[in-house]
This record gives sequence, C-alpha cells and structure tokens, in this order.
Amino acid sequence: MTKEELLHKLTDIEWNDFEVKSAQTELPKNIWETVSAFANTSGGWIVLGIEENRKNGISQYQISGVKKPEKQEQDFIGTLRSQTKFNLPIPVQAEKYIIDGVDVLAFYIPSSPIKPVYFNNNLSNTFIRTGSGDQRATEMEILAIQRDQAFGSRSEQIIPNTTLEDLNPSSLQTFRRRIQEFNNEFAYNNLDDKTFCQKTGITYNNQLTYGSLLMLGKRDVVQSIIHNFWIDYIEIPGTSYQDAPTRYTYRMPEQENIWEYYQVLIQRLRLYVDAPFSTGPDGFSPDDNSQLYALREGLVNLLAHADYFSPMHSTIRVFDNRIEFQNPGRFYIDLNRLKEQIISMPRNPNIIKLFRYAKLSENAGYGIDKILKWELLTGQKVSFATDMVCSMVTYFRPIQSGKTAEQSEQTTEQSEQTTEKNEYLQILNLMKENPSITRKEISEKLGLSESAIQRRITYLTNNEMLSRIGGRYSGVWKVLKEIP
Repeated sequence: MTKEELLHKLTDIEWNDFEVKSAQTELPKNIWETVSAFANTSGGWIVLGIEENRKNGISQYQISGVKKPEKQEQDFIGTLRSQTKFNLPIPVQAEKYIIDGVDVLAFYIPSSPIKPVYFNNNLSNTFIRTGSGDQRATEMEILAIQRDQAFGSRSEQIIPNTTLEDLNPSSLQTFRRRIQEFNNEFAYNNLDDKTFCQKTGITYNNQLTYGSLLMLGKRDVVQSIIHNFWIDYIEIPGTSYQDAPTRYTYRMPEQENIWEYYQVLIQRLRLYVDAPFSTGPDGFSPDDNSQLYALREGLVNLLAHADYFSPMHSTIRVFDNRIEFQNPGRFYIDLNRLKEQIISMPRNPNIIKLFRYAKLSENAGYGIDKILKWELLTGQKVSFATDMVCSMVTYFRPIQSGKTAEQSEQTTEQSEQTTEKNEYLQILNLMKENPSITRKEISEKLGLSESAIQRRITYLTNNEMLSRIGGRYSGVWKVLKEIP
C-alpha cells in the first residue's frame, strides 16, 4: 500500500480491509481482535497513528502519528511471529509513512491458510470481519471456519466400506443418458457402469467419495453418512412470509440425491421463466440464452457449492418478486472479486465435475457471468450476499400490479393453463429420460398426487402423445410427439 493509497482509504465511505488505531505510545489492546478478524477472513491493513472520531454518525480522521515507531513495529511483529499471543504464527507485512511530519505504521495481515486464528489460548477469542468492524465469532461461525479447512477436498475423500451398490441405479442411468444426449463425444459413454464410474471418479478403488455419494447415492445411505443432507424448495404466494395468505403453495418432497433434486428443481423453476417448449429435456439447449439458462446456473451453483456437512441445509424460496438460493457455506472469494473475475475455486470439485460431464456447467468457477445474464434478459437485478455461515444469490422478478379484477382473473386463468401445460411437458420429459419411470416416482418428483398424474397420462395417451409398450410393471413409456 502506497502513501497515496493510504490517504485515499481515509476518504472511502466504507471499507472492510482497513482499520485505523491511534496507538501513540503503545499497541492498543483491541489490536489483537483485528488481527484475528483479518486472519480469519480476507486479510487487511491495520494502520497505527490515525485517530477515528465519529460525529453525527460520520467518521472523521486525524493523523496523530506514533511516537516510538521502531519499538512498536518490532513489538507487534515479534508478538505475531513468536506464537506466544496467537495459536499459530502470523506473517505480516510492515510499512512506515511520514504524513504531515509524523510517523504512521501500516501492517498487512493476510488471510491465514489455517483457521481459526485466536489469541490468549482461548477459542472464544476468534474474531471475524463484518463490514468495517470486528465481531466475536459465534459457535456456529467457528464450526463453519473449521469445516472450511477442508474446502475443496472434503467431498473428494473416500468413504470406507462403500461400494457401487450404494448408488441409486435409476439416478446413475438417467445421469448417463443425460451425458449421452448432450455430450455424445464423451470418451466413457460406451463403458459398462463399473468402468464408467472408475473413469469418471465416481469410485476410487471400488469405493465412493462423499461427492459421488451425494450426487448419485441411495437416499438411506446418503442420510446415514451425511445426516443433514436435504434441499428445501418452497413456493410462497407473496413477497414475504408475512403477506402470504398461506405458508406455501408447494413444498418439494425429499429426493434421493443431488441429481434427483436437480431434475425436479429445474422442472419447477421453469414455471417461473420465459422458456421455449421445443428444446431439450430440461427446457433449453446447451447454447440457449434463455432466462432458464441463467436461473439454472444459480441452481447448479447451489447444488455444487453447498457445505453439505453443515447443520444447515440448502433452501430455495420462490416469492412473487424474487427467487432466493440460500446455501450453507460462505462464498470463499470476496464478492467484489467474484463478480469481476472468473475464479475456479469450487467447494466440491468432483460434484461440479460431474455436472460438467452432463453439460450443465461449463467451468469450475462460480459462473457469475451466466447468472448475471438474468439482468440482461429480465431487467431485474441479481444480488449476492454472504457471511461466515451461509451465502445467498437472489434473482429478482418483475411484479405485475395495477390490474383490474377482470385482468387478474384472465392472468390467473392463463397462469393455470401454463402450469398445466408445463406439467404435461414435465411428465413427457421424465419419461424420455427414464422410460421405465413409475407413476409413483413421477408423483414424488412433481409434487402431484398419483391420481392427478394418471389423469394427465390419460390425456396424453388419448391425444396420441404417449403410449405404453408392455405391461403395467414390466413395460416402458414411449413419447410419440411433443406438446404443441
């Protein structure tokens, strides 16, 4: 940091990587809190010799200087390097400036590769940076920091005593069919299941990883090993829980694994976007530029970057004016850098790899550029937020207001017709992906009763869009034509 950059910082309205302290003759007592906070988050500068005074809620800065710069510098650096104050040694970059004839010291505390960082041999003295201040970390935040030590590696660890038999066979087959359809040049398409799983990293030495179990495992096996695995999808008829006439209009039933969640979720989300009906099984082609394509990226990122070992679970909330994707686990990259750069740093590399094989994610980064296409396509913003425990991506939706009662009734009728059409489409897509799928399985995926599914199957059959080949229990579905 140059002298000019330091002075410029003092004119910023708000910063989260910069802290000033007076420290004329000795190190301030709260300096250790700031060291811990910077080391546990994204790093930052501590500047000694500048006083901050707040008047009417506005910060004003006075350059007071330090009287013993050499001693204070050595005392500070020595304490951080000696491991007498903190649980581990902390590297530090030091700078000295002369401003208005007085000495000012600046120290850069980098983000520590090992966390949490705390002082006085007390884990409760773990601090984090929130906004422009230091906050004592909660127990949940400390646990999140500890889990993040395995960032990018936990999901790739082998689970002892697991086998290929612990995968859901239906999930594996629909996953492979997806690859064959959208990635037909994939080198492993023609291999048997065992060899395919070995080549793609689903198994190592015939055992599953945490990521492959989450992606394709049997539900009872997944939940016996990863107890909090659950993705909650809720549709709320209002702009908040408070103004909704009922708690929710739809809540997705639990699914087997990430892949099954994805297939159900993409079908539900397509109800809320302008998407063509003539594209691929999931509503778009690989090169599509639709709203669904932008929304899908948020869904894939939620599924691939969640901290599945957190006591929290992922939640998707659909309100009248927005769609919220909330994940356990923070954005590991600063939000400003996240928006400006393509950074490859996935929390679960093997899960994002499997999505890439299926042409559902083009790179291992966060795909922010694809998410932000929503703004170009809809004119509505996408917001990003994170703390130490969780992260959220919010897609805002336009609200239609000022309608007459007659217009509202027409809109409702049109919406019902569109929903019904989408349900027919969803059923056909599920049958194309898995011709052996049962009515019960379709019911669970779409959140409709089996009788409602049967009525829709009867309609499709009577209109020569669908046929059944073989018996009730051993036959398969054949899609004859698309919905007009």
